[in-house]
Amino acid sequence: MEKISVTVITLNEEKNIERCLKSLQWADEIVVLDSFSSDRTVEICRNYTEKVFQEKWQGYGKQKNLCASRTSQRWVLNIDADEVVSPECAKAIQQELKNGPRHPLYQFPRKNFFGHRWVRFGGWYPDKISRLYDKTKISFKESRVHEKLNPDDDSGFIGEPLLHYSYDGLADYMDRLNRYSTLFAEEKSQSGWTAGWAHLYLRPPLTFFNNFIFRQGFREGFLGMFLALSAAFYTYLKYAKTRKI
Repeated sequence: MEKISVTVITLNEEKNIERCLKSLQWADEIVVLDSFSSDRTVEICRNYTEKVFQEKWQGYGKQKNLCASRTSQRWVLNIDADEVVSPECAKAIQQELKNGPRHPLYQFPRKNFFGHRWVRFGGWYPDKISRLYDKTKISFKESRVHEKLNPDDDSGFIGEPLLHYSYDGLADYMDRLNRYSTLFAEEKSQSGWTAGWAHLYLRPPLTFFNNFIFRQGFREGFLGMFLALSAAFYTYLKYAKTRKI
């Protein structure tokens, strides 16, 4: 059976990290790369693994690759500090590694929670995401936000979902949209790219209708409307921030 390392990057995650690390005790190795947290994150991590390192923040993709470079195993499972690997998911991963991996990269469905509520509609589930990979063949694209594993043309699928406890509530969600849109705009601006009129005036309403109507966000009630409108606003905001006023 192939052994596995789990990587987690952190920055001030004391409210989430213990729940995450408790769900990873089945792994052969846990490696944490912290960006000099000012809370109890590092202290908590050291209760679960000796491999806790610190590096200054260099963007999501770069940070995750740095963390993977500290692992001793070929197979790596990358988990965010606000995610949990359920016992069923852990068992499915171990079974795949025991049988002999048929792909260098594996996707998972992900259950996203808003507060304590699992959001099923509006594009929030199954939210397929690539997280298990052979580090000798796959690495993260080093973008500052929305990092992806690459190449992804030969990926398998593990059916048991990861659990994602990302947002505490409405204010937390809006704060993150503002932060992520800024990172997106900064990355685009560095390459000299500026959003055109179609990005600003067509993509936001299309995003709303796609999430609220076609992906059935309306079935989530008020929350579905809020999330669809927020996604449209985020789409507008990230493009608007690429333009100079």
